[in-house]
Amino acid sequence: MAASHAEADAEKGRLLEEEDEGNNSEMSGGRTAVASPTTRLASMDIEGLNDVDVEKEAASSQERPQKNGVKLVAWIAVNTLATIGIIFTNKAIFSDPSFQRCQVSFASFHFFVTGFTLFILSRPRFGMFTPEPVRIRTLLPLAIAMSLNVILPNASLQFSSVTFYQLARILLTPTVALINYIFYNTSIPRPAVYALIPACVGVGIVSFYDSKAPASPKVKSTSFIGVIFAFAGVLASSLYTVWVSSYQKSLKLNSMQLLYNQAPVGGVLLLYIIPWTDNFWTVNHASSGVFAALINLSQFFIIGGAGPVSSTVVGHLKTCAIVTLGWITSGRSVGDKSIFGILLAIVGIIAYSAIMISRKPS
Repeated sequence: MAASHAEADAEKGRLLEEEDEGNNSEMSGGRTAVASPTTRLASMDIEGLNDVDVEKEAASSQERPQKNGVKLVAWIAVNTLATIGIIFTNKAIFSDPSFQRCQVSFASFHFFVTGFTLFILSRPRFGMFTPEPVRIRTLLPLAIAMSLNVILPNASLQFSSVTFYQLARILLTPTVALINYIFYNTSIPRPAVYALIPACVGVGIVSFYDSKAPASPKVKSTSFIGVIFAFAGVLASSLYTVWVSSYQKSLKLNSMQLLYNQAPVGGVLLLYIIPWTDNFWTVNHASSGVFAALINLSQFFIIGGAGPVSSTVVGHLKTCAIVTLGWITSGRSVGDKSIFGILLAIVGIIAYSAIMISRKPS
């Protein structure tokens, strides 16, 4: 951009000089044209301005990547901290016997926060996407799937340790791959399949040892119903993930446009169920909603600023951080047998991501 700007200014200066030379030639009656002092000064001024513009443009081009890099790191930090915050906040809410029956209102509140956040991002001031209306009847199946995608994992978090809850989400990847293979005949590279095997085995090991009766009452464990909710949540989330991709293709919408339409529909849909299932929500819901908004907002900037590959790396960073903090707060010892399953699952999913990224065309 700096080069084109400088070339445009130089072209203007050249045209001015040619015009002055033509005028002098006409006045001299065909004699050899000699540039006047005014013309030479104008040319020197234009060249001086060109040099200044080039220097300014070069300086700004050097500063721009640095500023973008700082912003990207800041958004990654916000996304990571907000994700950790929302999981531990939700766990605190669901661990309180007074507020355990608030899964549906919790999901509805998050949907409204997400819809409001996307509404702000769609305004001309931000212009991150252009809203495209979709009929409510078309979105109802997807809104129901989205509700189960949130409610079941939250129920799992209520009856599980944070470590098992987060590791169980790793099973989303192989389940989505299996659904795509069965229903859409879409396969993944064989090395990626091999990498998913230890990931699944690792989650199985953790589910076995984490659901066993702890030796001390201070150790946080996972109940059998927590395991059931976790696997049901993985299935619901996997189906929702596949449906989102299908809806985006059929409606020709990007992820923001689709979520902007479906989030309010899901929130209103759940309002009809809340009076029959839930307790009243508390101020903790509000803090969790703030975390949800920060996660959605920062995720858009991360993908837009660094691409989906970096977003995947950030996802693994969050998994490692949440699992580590969950382990520290669970009261388990370093020698606990489930730690082998944790390492196996994390190494397996990271290896899978590395293989899939390397197979993508540059």
